[in-house]
Amino acid sequence: MDLHIRAAREADFPAIWPIFQQVAAAGDTYAYAQDIGYASAERLWMQQPRCTWVAECDGQILGTYYLKTNQQGPGAHVCNCGYMVAAAARGQGLARAMCEHSQQVARELGYLAMQFNFVAASNTVAVALWQKLGFGVVGQLPKAFKHPQLGYVDALVMYKWLAGD
Repeated sequence: MDLHIRAAREADFPAIWPIFQQVAAAGDTYAYAQDIGYASAERLWMQQPRCTWVAECDGQILGTYYLKTNQQGPGAHVCNCGYMVAAAARGQGLARAMCEHSQQVARELGYLAMQFNFVAASNTVAVALWQKLGFGVVGQLPKAFKHPQLGYVDALVMYKWLAGD
């Protein structure tokens, strides 16, 4: 797979939307409304973050991520990211590539750490990948995520110090 990760353009959202909609509708990884509309999704993914990226192969967008400042003021050195991969492209290393890319972008933007605020503990593939990439579980929120099949599951806070690693 010849993967290329580049900054998202406004014109990319129509291609991002099916990925976003599919992930949100599943309701098993993100705390977004399962019936979120196009305009709300575009605002969340494209306008509110500091930057958004797409992962494409042969000109087709297969994944996307955003990067934003997690907190303001004394916490502004920590960023937050969210990643989505099209169902047909999962298991091909896109999430790993985007996470590695996002860490480099974060460093270039001056962030010293990255924090994932709300990882569903039931998302074992993502939890294992983030741990392989050096993120530790620093908090566990009991039954904070309502999974559509499993009911209430824990949400994890995951963190990685980026400076000097």
